[in-house]
Amino acid sequence: MTSAQIRQAFLDFFRDKQHTIVPSSSLMPDSPNLLFTNAGMNQFVPIFLGQIECPYKPGRAADTQKCIRAGGKHNDLDDVGLDTYHHTFFEMLGNWSFGDYFKKEAIAWSWELIVERFKFPPQRVYASIYQPDPGDPSERDQEAWDLWAEKFRSVGLDPDIHIVNGNKKDNFWMMGETGPCGPCSEIHIDLTPEDRTVELEKRGAKLVNAGVPECIEIWNNVFIQFNANPDGTFTPLPAQHVDTGMGFERLCSIIQGTKNFADFKNAKISNYETDVFRPIFDEIEKLSGKKYGSTLPKTGSTGDTEQEKEDVAFRVIADHIRTLSFAIADGIQPGNTDRNYVLRRILRRAVRYGRALGFKEPFFYKLVDVLAQHMGDVFPELRERKQFVKDVLKREEEAFNRTLDKGIALFEAEAEEAKSITGAFAFKLYDEQGFPIDLTELMARERGMKVDVEGFKALMEEQRDRARRAQKKQVITLSEIETKEPTKFIGYDKLTTPATVLEVVSMGDKTAVVLDHSTAYAEMGGQVGDSAVLIHGANSWRVSNTQKSGNTWLHFVEGDEAPVEGSKVELEVDKVRRDAIERHHTVTHLLHWALHEVVSKEATQKGSFVGPDKLTFDFNNAALTPQQVRDVEKLVNERIVENSHVSWQEVPYSEVKARPEIMQFFGDKYGDTVRVVQIGGQPRALNGYSMELCGGTHTRATGEIGLFRIVGEGAVAAGVRRIEATAGLTAYEQSLQDSLRIAALAQQLGTPIADLEKRIDGLISQQKDLEKQLKALQQKQAAAAANELLGKATTGASGVPLIAAQVAGTGDELQGLAEALKGRFQGVVALVGAAGDQVALVASVSPEHTKAIQAGKIIQTIAPIVGGKGGGRPDFARGAGKDASKIADALAKVKELVG
Repeated sequence: MTSAQIRQAFLDFFRDKQHTIVPSSSLMPDSPNLLFTNAGMNQFVPIFLGQIECPYKPGRAADTQKCIRAGGKHNDLDDVGLDTYHHTFFEMLGNWSFGDYFKKEAIAWSWELIVERFKFPPQRVYASIYQPDPGDPSERDQEAWDLWAEKFRSVGLDPDIHIVNGNKKDNFWMMGETGPCGPCSEIHIDLTPEDRTVELEKRGAKLVNAGVPECIEIWNNVFIQFNANPDGTFTPLPAQHVDTGMGFERLCSIIQGTKNFADFKNAKISNYETDVFRPIFDEIEKLSGKKYGSTLPKTGSTGDTEQEKEDVAFRVIADHIRTLSFAIADGIQPGNTDRNYVLRRILRRAVRYGRALGFKEPFFYKLVDVLAQHMGDVFPELRERKQFVKDVLKREEEAFNRTLDKGIALFEAEAEEAKSITGAFAFKLYDEQGFPIDLTELMARERGMKVDVEGFKALMEEQRDRARRAQKKQVITLSEIETKEPTKFIGYDKLTTPATVLEVVSMGDKTAVVLDHSTAYAEMGGQVGDSAVLIHGANSWRVSNTQKSGNTWLHFVEGDEAPVEGSKVELEVDKVRRDAIERHHTVTHLLHWALHEVVSKEATQKGSFVGPDKLTFDFNNAALTPQQVRDVEKLVNERIVENSHVSWQEVPYSEVKARPEIMQFFGDKYGDTVRVVQIGGQPRALNGYSMELCGGTHTRATGEIGLFRIVGEGAVAAGVRRIEATAGLTAYEQSLQDSLRIAALAQQLGTPIADLEKRIDGLISQQKDLEKQLKALQQKQAAAAANELLGKATTGASGVPLIAAQVAGTGDELQGLAEALKGRFQGVVALVGAAGDQVALVASVSPEHTKAIQAGKIIQTIAPIVGGKGGGRPDFARGAGKDASKIADALAKVKELVG
């Protein structure tokens, strides 16, 4: 069976048992005490505690739950890769009863699924039940023993051998020191290679809970029946619950490792030797050129041979990509504190292990595609957020890669000279090179060395104290910022720079960092501010936007954390975003030039916006014709294909202010020195075909723009038009989507794309003919219905002829019927119709009777009766309501009004 079939078989089995199949909850737990969702029962705790009513009828649920155990009480991180079964991420299969069934059904269904459906050999299956030691709570779970005994006897097995007693440690589950709890019954499988005999079955029973890989626990049934009280006593709960958990990866390893239980002698029981991990291994092999050899280091070793070290790296990387990808898809990103820092530690551990496979450049993020492909059907969030996950991982990898090799070199040098790693050196690796302490411990363990962790923790606490003392200053306006020293912007020619933090300020819910140097462009001149990353040793902060106050650059970081004033940081601008912005800014200059060429030299700029996804350009002119729009777009793309050189230089303003061919915006204030951006011509000669005074960032050649598309042209004010356009990959994606829509439309209409226009013209013509036919038919039907209504005409006491009737139809259909009566009936027509849950009202009064009664007055009076409103002219009015049960009352009111 494949892993997908195994998972689905579990869910289908419990669906057949009337369980609601519940989606996995997020890895971001609701409980403030948990770093991550670490067990299947987390999302059901409020039901167990009686805080919410069970939404699943008849009180049964089943699921596969994403879990992470890394950091906090449950932490398997240090063991991952060194054996076949420890993981930081795993799936937990579970079935649940909330006050519905209990031990009898839970045990019967466990046996049915394991032995009868999955075909586990029953002679290799063992169950454990609760047998308290002196001082343990409650009493022996005799009920569970009896139920299991019946199952084992049914296949000729001795329950005294196959049912094993366990004390509080192994077979009594507690949510905490107090709260719901109860005995549990585990299922174990003996995987020893020998054929079964009674003596071997007795030996297998001794392996249960002995901590040996030859006998593995696969399923735990928890019977929640008590409440643990603060005084140490246990009170029966008013409702009894079942909470089970079965490790999915472990189940797959047993079924696939024994070839569906056909071969125990040559079985290779390893979670990593399954199709859960094989696709990831295949991708790692493809990227690295290495082969996974399935070797394991001996106990206490991190790998004695090159193959063992590489295989440990395979397992670590495969496990960690699952943890990071699923966590980020659920909204938990690597960061500096709490669960976010746990993810950063795990990622950096994986990147460091990548060195064992020869990876020097970012590689980890490339594994997301294969993971999403193989697990996206079960967990669609992974497929939907795939690109976001890759972007986050790549950014984190790049940040750590810059210091990884240097940190490894520093460690190797220290390890050659010292007998152990001091806390001060471990802190230096953390603070300056971004090495989490557990990564330093790992490298030390590989050399048989110890790390002074307590010394490291003391230095960490000192750093936290310094950070707490350096509180951010609260400001309301930018003018309150104390730093007046101009930020030196050096971002035209490079994207990274070392910098010093001059000031950290808080503005409302935003935190801004002031640096002495910056490569991040601050928002101005229509161009949006850059996003970037600030890095200081192990810590990094995401800069979401860059603005300026005077000549001081403000780098707004996400979250409340920020680097300490006076610290040295590395600033790295988001290159992908900056490149997209530069394409849009450079093509804005080409657009301005092309408008002059195609439309008029008087079409001057009145405003612009330049972002990573689009540009807008406002100019004074009349509306452009469709041909002018096409000509402008064509001319810009021609200049892009020419790949003209783009250059810029700073010159005295006195040299350019009298040159009309250099575009400048009168009314703007320029300093003594200005920056001229030139396209075409000789660099620095100021003889290009497009020249503008501009402080923005640009491509180095027009060919870098790639593609230009105008997506809209319209008015924004009197005499001012706006062009909206896209460039580069954004324009490509837009063109692709347009092509796909056209292809889909052609397929839907069953015609070649070349004939699509002709086909649509034919359909429009056909639609008009059908509308004419329909209108003629409606008129014919209305005339027939009008004849029928004429036969129902009456005369009220006032002498005014009246037709008041309920008819079938919508408001438009009733109006058509009233119009059909015009000229044929002189009086009052009041029609009421019900269509679905809507009531339609129409009233018509012929001219000679409008002095006596008005159609609008009729509708205003009867509409509230049917729960609605309406009105109109004296000769015609319409309304609507929602209460069809009052139609007769409304018609009676019409007769009363007409009198």
